[in-house]
Amino acid sequence: MGVREGFEELYGAAPEGVWAAPGRVNLIGEYTDFNEGFVMPLALPHTAVAAVSRRDDGVLRLHSADIEGPVVELHVDGLEPLTNTSWAAYPAGVVWALRAAGHAVAGADVHLASTVPTGAGLSSSAALEVVTALALNDLYELGLTRPELARIAQRAENDFVGVPCGIMDQTASACCTDGHALHLDCRDLTIRQVPFDLAAQGLSLLVVDTRVKHALGDGAYAERREGCEEGARVLGVSHLRDVAYEGLDASLARLSDERVRRYVRHVVSDDHRVERVIGLLDAGDVRGIGAVLTEGHASLRDDLRISCDELDLVVATANSAGALGSRMTGGGFGGSAIVLVEAADVDTVTKAVTEAFAAAGYTSPRVFPAVPSEGARRVS
Repeated sequence: MGVREGFEELYGAAPEGVWAAPGRVNLIGEYTDFNEGFVMPLALPHTAVAAVSRRDDGVLRLHSADIEGPVVELHVDGLEPLTNTSWAAYPAGVVWALRAAGHAVAGADVHLASTVPTGAGLSSSAALEVVTALALNDLYELGLTRPELARIAQRAENDFVGVPCGIMDQTASACCTDGHALHLDCRDLTIRQVPFDLAAQGLSLLVVDTRVKHALGDGAYAERREGCEEGARVLGVSHLRDVAYEGLDASLARLSDERVRRYVRHVVSDDHRVERVIGLLDAGDVRGIGAVLTEGHASLRDDLRISCDELDLVVATANSAGALGSRMTGGGFGGSAIVLVEAADVDTVTKAVTEAFAAAGYTSPRVFPAVPSEGARRVS
């Protein structure tokens, strides 16, 4: 049953419209967004889809086709941050954030379904937030731009749900375009759509979902963010974006805390890796980014320390089986890795990784191509 039909069955009337917003995978630039640095995500074909109608009585009704349970009924003037720990906090947080920003959202009926894998580091939560924000923006004629919708969605996750994420996930979901990666400057939110047509180059970018679940709300993400902020304070800059890569060794020598030093080294070097990838893509050398991906994984594993045995196994096995490069992607502690391969080697690399997981006694991974896809849009 589609979301339109599901909506009618739940609420007894047709929705005013249906919207979709994708998950994302990040090509390069991890934990750089909240440091006002650079990231380079691309939207996936997997989406959260929402059928939505307005209400004028202050009632917000939410339902997910993917999660067992009744319709969640809330009142918009009673929404309080950090009080809801269920999936419903994400769309409810968007309503709260819109109203907090002065937009007269008087209620809604929402029915959601998503094909974005949860817990895989592919931004399933951002997709829920952005699809809700876009639907309400259209229905209530709020006139918000895509970057503004991303900010609303980020505020919902930061302040209502309580996860201190940066702006990358929501911007990717709201702003990506088909066939491109999104070069985002997280300081001024300027974006550049960078052509990323892998098929034309005889290449494929695989996502390997390890099926190891992670939860960014468990404090590990927040601890690293705090460490980055401490590094910026000691170095006398507002954000680590302002630490020059060319002077990185001298900056690191000023940091006495070994943990903070590792975090700073990762962020500054990963910002530099984004710039290197941009240069390679602009020069038409897509294959050349493989080595940068692998280098990025080593930094995430050794300096940021957010990898895990399963992610390390994907990277080592894929590269040994002929991949051009690979790295973990997303928040870490599980989730997914990306693998850049020649199209002719997809089956070989997939088989090698699957067999390595079986030999290690791990749950079989889910492997699929990351096709650069369209961002959030109205479907009907």
